[in-house]
Amino acid sequence: MFFRMSNHRGQPRIVVTGSGCITNIGHDAEQVWDSMIRGRSGITRVIDDEGFNRWPADEWPVHFAGAVRGWEETSRLDKREVKRLDRFAILGISAAIEAVKQSGIDFAKENPERCGVVIGSGVGGIQTIEHGVGVMLDKGPSRLSPFTVPRLMANAVSGDVSIRFGLQGPSGSHTTACASSGHSIGDALRIMQRGDADVMIAGGSEGAVSPLCMGAFMTMRALSTRNAEPTKASRPFDRDRDGFVLAEGAGVLVLETEEHAKARGAMILCELVGYAASSDASHITAPDQEGRGATRSMMLALRDAGLSPQQIDYVNAHGTSTPLGDAAEVAAIGKVFGDHALRSRGGRLLMSSTKSMHGHCLGASGGVETIACIGAIRHGVVPPTINCDQPDDGFDLDFVPHTARDHRCRYVMNNTFGFGGHNVTLILGQYAGNDR
Repeated sequence: MFFRMSNHRGQPRIVVTGSGCITNIGHDAEQVWDSMIRGRSGITRVIDDEGFNRWPADEWPVHFAGAVRGWEETSRLDKREVKRLDRFAILGISAAIEAVKQSGIDFAKENPERCGVVIGSGVGGIQTIEHGVGVMLDKGPSRLSPFTVPRLMANAVSGDVSIRFGLQGPSGSHTTACASSGHSIGDALRIMQRGDADVMIAGGSEGAVSPLCMGAFMTMRALSTRNAEPTKASRPFDRDRDGFVLAEGAGVLVLETEEHAKARGAMILCELVGYAASSDASHITAPDQEGRGATRSMMLALRDAGLSPQQIDYVNAHGTSTPLGDAAEVAAIGKVFGDHALRSRGGRLLMSSTKSMHGHCLGASGGVETIACIGAIRHGVVPPTINCDQPDDGFDLDFVPHTARDHRCRYVMNNTFGFGGHNVTLILGQYAGNDR
């Protein structure tokens, strides 16, 4: 049996008891994981012959995105709720409902002051903002919906979830670009470690497949323009990568102290053992070219978990498919893991980017990609990096190209890095109380 000592700092151990996820490759956590290990891409045109038409983008430089298709917004919410919520909130609340259901927790039986929520978003209610500006310019401010402000607030998901389940403990929302989910999950961890809560719902949500977001990223030349092959556009670490693929989605976890989870007989999925964050302090959008901020984040997370680099079996990379971002992350991995990561030195560390399949969900990335980490721990399978046909020069790492691989994962690392120089690293591990 695998054994891990209790928290080396004497703090309560924090476990994951529920997960919820909605993306373009699946409408719940189980579907998302199944698509990941099958290497299925969910990237499609934003306008096509099947009646899916977010906006007429045929004349734009980019025609595709990772939009969630075939999903009924009323599958977990009623029609009245959907009407008063922005797309990002509908996704995030729905993922939270799934996570709570899987956890089996009944909040009616819990002390509400010991339960909280932290769910982040990089851009919040961007679709509400776009619509509101159009209404105001065409018809004047008096025609704006009274729901405009609560719809566009980046903290709308946390607020709604706390109300829905009666959670009166700590509640918040991080808005740190693509690191928003990671910061939110890490904040929830710290809240429970310092004794301020027994249960936290944490993760992130994004509904940014919109004209404004796509247009803005296009003008930055941050997006792939591989219009003829959308499913091959997101190609992290490949020498022919040309930018990321904009996507939407949500990933949410239920976290509990081990004591609380065991007392109610919960099924424990894994343990959240480490967290750290850092700042590049170098550029508002470009990463530090040598990956110094990312290096610090990973090293501090390892120290927080009480682990050595050699104990990490798998890294779920930030891996956005941008030339600068991928190179900086590879440089940081080399500094942190050394020979353990290098194929030429017989390294056993595996690293993959599931963004190759679902694209870049911005502030929801950390939550969505934690689903991959949980799956790798529980099933001993590492999802692939599809489209990684030829790793870039000097990228001497095992990116698990094309096909999922059986690999025992005791500890996994999840990196999320965001514009503004934000770096977040989470470490999850097998729960010692689970039979293996």
